[in-house]
Amino acid sequence: MLRASAVCETAGVPTASLTCEGFLTAAAATSIGLGYPNLPVAMVPGHVGTQSADEMRRNILEVTVDRVIENLTRMPAIVGTKGEPGARDIVCKGGYQAINRYFYKNELSDGLPIVPPTHEEIDKFLRFVDRDPNEVLGIILPDSRAATIWSVAVNGVMAGCRPEYMPVLVALIEAMCDPAYGVEHSGNTPGGETLITINGPIIKQLEFNYTQGAMRDGFMPNTSIGRFWRLYLRNVAGFLLHKNDKCTHGTTWRVVMAENEDVLKKINWETTSQEMGYAAGDNTVTVARYTAGGSFPSVSGSTPEEILPYIADAVLKYHSWHIHFTQNGNETLRPLVVFSPIIAETIAKAGWSKHDVKRYFFEHTKMKAGDFEHVLRDWTVKGQWSLAERVQLGDMPKLFHESDDPDRMVPIVWDPKDFMIAVSGDPLRNTAYVFAHNAFMGYPVGKKIKLVKDWENMLAAAKAAD
Repeated sequence: MLRASAVCETAGVPTASLTCEGFLTAAAATSIGLGYPNLPVAMVPGHVGTQSADEMRRNILEVTVDRVIENLTRMPAIVGTKGEPGARDIVCKGGYQAINRYFYKNELSDGLPIVPPTHEEIDKFLRFVDRDPNEVLGIILPDSRAATIWSVAVNGVMAGCRPEYMPVLVALIEAMCDPAYGVEHSGNTPGGETLITINGPIIKQLEFNYTQGAMRDGFMPNTSIGRFWRLYLRNVAGFLLHKNDKCTHGTTWRVVMAENEDVLKKINWETTSQEMGYAAGDNTVTVARYTAGGSFPSVSGSTPEEILPYIADAVLKYHSWHIHFTQNGNETLRPLVVFSPIIAETIAKAGWSKHDVKRYFFEHTKMKAGDFEHVLRDWTVKGQWSLAERVQLGDMPKLFHESDDPDRMVPIVWDPKDFMIAVSGDPLRNTAYVFAHNAFMGYPVGKKIKLVKDWENMLAAAKAAD
């Protein structure tokens, strides 16, 4: 709404953006990023989702209407904004503790100690890319800051990354800047968090963990690069708690998940990077945002028919209100299932491909059409909702309305290919992990990792210096 108001104000049309009470600070912060620090808002007391019709009417008439009229008939007061230091300015000096106090008090850290980003340390990172430090990778919302190679290095240092991780970090910010990903939704109410999946020879070159504990902190590349993503969202994009980051509960950043490509090659399954359109052997990152994730241990059975019902049931149960995004009109949900290697090997031993598994999930993660509509009509904010109408409007495929029978079964995605499957984790444990996708608030985006020309020699020198 605020972005639409900014467009109108630019065109000379006065606006009044209706904002629930709990989002006033977010509106103020977002307005600055839009270049309108005085963008007029009209408060709606409380939250409309918990009010009766009478309560909402009373609040609008007694509080909101007067503010709307004032916003549309009076020029807003002039508001100045605090300038930011230059990219290479030294913002503070002192010892380790003093630096960390400064960064924490100025909302430049995630609450954990950071590595001071000195010019000397930043230069070490810049040596691992053949690119101009001033190169702009994109303009990132909500604060509309330029994402530069320099700022990538700065936040990489702060996160505790090693200089040789720099090519991965740059690829990640290229993904963050991709409009298809939708970085502007990073502070959304459900508090979805991004999972980074890495593929290619670089997994072993940089010593990512892809076996036991693959998604637990403890290995430097997995952990520090995962932390880097969240720091960049804070420090450059501008997602700060109690401001632009409006997650209700939220989760913390996730470590990078590296796929077990040895197992994938053994069973002749595509890697995640190949599913994203890259060639086998390419070094890539894939990012996508998920609102929830859960482990499902003791996945027992010696055939796909014995193994997959348990996992399919988990996928369906993890996606509740998320089906709201199935009718987006452009793309649908992209649920992710991570198999431990032994599960993938057992399924593949029966001759099943990845596509066969996706087809199984598509056919067995269905719900009654009446229940589908009930969730959206009665349990979310849609109010009026109908599969028939959505299909007629072209927002959903025809398979969602093949009849008016409320007991007919409909899928939670449009096509089997919408499911994503990865292989990682303890090679000899029969466990799966299910991620509930956040759809347009974080569609999967992949980027190729571009290595410096003398990569192998530079990497060898960095390891020798340890």
